Amino acid sequence: MSAVSINNNTPKYTHESKPHSTASKQVCVLIGHSIEAITSAVVLASLGQRVHLYADSELLTQQIQQYGFEHHLQALWQMYEQQQVIISTALPASADTLIQYYETTNFSDSRHINESNEIDDQSTVALYWLFLDSIKPVWAEASWITAFNHSHQQSLPVIISGIEKLGVVSALAQNLQRAWVYYVPFVFLQDGDAYSSMLNPSLWLLGEKTANSSQHLEVLKPLMQHARAAHHADIATIEFARSSIMAMLATRVSFMNEMSRLADSQQVDIKQVSRIIGLDARVGSSYLQAGWGFGGNTLPIELAKLQQSSQMHSLNMPLLQSVMHINEDQKELIFRKFWQYFDGFIDNKTVMIWGGSYKSGSGRTAGSAIHPLLALLWSYNIRTIVYSDKAQAELAVLYQQQPLLQLINNPYQQLSAAQAIFIISWSPQDQLDIAKLNQHAMPVFDAQNALTRLQIDSLVGDYMGIGRSK
Repeated sequence: MSAVSINNNTPKYTHESKPHSTASKQVCVLIGHSIEAITSAVVLASLGQRVHLYADSELLTQQIQQYGFEHHLQALWQMYEQQQVIISTALPASADTLIQYYETTNFSDSRHINESNEIDDQSTVALYWLFLDSIKPVWAEASWITAFNHSHQQSLPVIISGIEKLGVVSALAQNLQRAWVYYVPFVFLQDGDAYSSMLNPSLWLLGEKTANSSQHLEVLKPLMQHARAAHHADIATIEFARSSIMAMLATRVSFMNEMSRLADSQQVDIKQVSRIIGLDARVGSSYLQAGWGFGGNTLPIELAKLQQSSQMHSLNMPLLQSVMHINEDQKELIFRKFWQYFDGFIDNKTVMIWGGSYKSGSGRTAGSAIHPLLALLWSYNIRTIVYSDKAQAELAVLYQQQPLLQLINNPYQQLSAAQAIFIISWSPQDQLDIAKLNQHAMPVFDAQNALTRLQIDSLVGDYMGIGRSK
């Protein structure tokens, strides 16, 4: 990776890190290694800004590799790094070191050394953007707050992003002795389409320490303008709104999963019910699909933080607790259907599993139902053959010592060896070959409800979904 040299004497760019000249002479200083930080760096570069990204180098590399399924984002990242529009370097041990670098290099005086070692009088630092989950392990809160308060660049905006307990970001903003402090929650980011979802956000929320001050975030103006919906408010309100949105989405998922169990007993197809419910404008159609539940990082972390917030204020939130309980229990439901189908005689079988990510289009398996499913299957000495296009690399690392796991590159290549198929995540864009499934007439356990009713009716073997069956 490119590097920016930082020391306590005469900070300067190394020969390898001198950035190429760009149309914009502004520098956005980002601190973080999360996918949100990486995406922000690429989007800002695409908007004509130069970006200095500070992060744990090893964690940054790991994150970029883990998000290899974000092809567009990766391609742009590599291009901007090669052009030195994005310059990444190791996060210094203290915020003082970083701030001193930009102050003593006269960035605040609009000066910068360009690739010809000439002074560029048009260069300015546009903003600092802090991603809390990345800086917390390195910088103590009191120390970086003090460093920013002692900075001579008090007119520069500071943006904070991250999922914290309610009120934490608002308190941080109040402790920062500057007017232009903002909070940007990434409620719009879509795993598998991170770049486009940030460039054209579905919902742009902006928390402001000082009311009606968004004009100081000129570099983010295109994102605000391109958002399908936007709202600015004080930081505490935006924090509460962010948490409420995520809790509502989780509640909708868990409600439909609870209803799916009743649908099983009534021989009703919950997928058809979901479509009908979505026709009611008061409800809408999003997050009404029954399945194995929700995973990933954002929703589970958000719910955990919300629960911590309620406990801090001695408030009982039984609905939230039920949502979390239903979600965890739902991840084992498809295994119980499998156990019941074979009347418990499942030892030493071989099964096929399609998909492993927590959602279609993602390569991440955090919170995915595949983990409890694999653990349960292996406890019965069941051999598992897994096809997971985007998540295969992550599964290989997580379970590299597991002899009962075999990863394959073609979903149909070993069907003859299996006695059942589980579907965890399957992209709607990938057409299922029902004819190949019918050659083996084995039961299908569809935890995602991926098959259409026409496909289910065309199956020779049995079908068990979530709230729907053959």
